Amino acid sequence: MGKRLGFVGIIIENRAQYAAEVNDLLSQFGHIIITRTGVPYEKGACAAITLIIDATTDELGILTGKLGRLTGVSVKSMLSKPT
Repeated sequence: MGKRLGFVGIIIENRAQYAAEVNDLLSQFGHIIITRTGVPYEKGACAAITLIIDATTDELGILTGKLGRLTGVSVKSMLSKPT
């Protein structure tokens, strides 16, 4: 299956404690990330990150699986329909 355009939405609870681990993991997947936007939410001590990706379903599954196993991290994703 070929690569498709998609997005990944990430919420990090307790940003001070968990953000570095998320950043390290995202660096490992830099080859599929087209754009990354991060917004700290000081009021809630958390952060939201949105990724635009160019990935296969396998690559997306590996990334989101690893993110989802991190403490304090929630993740949702979607890929475009195959052509």
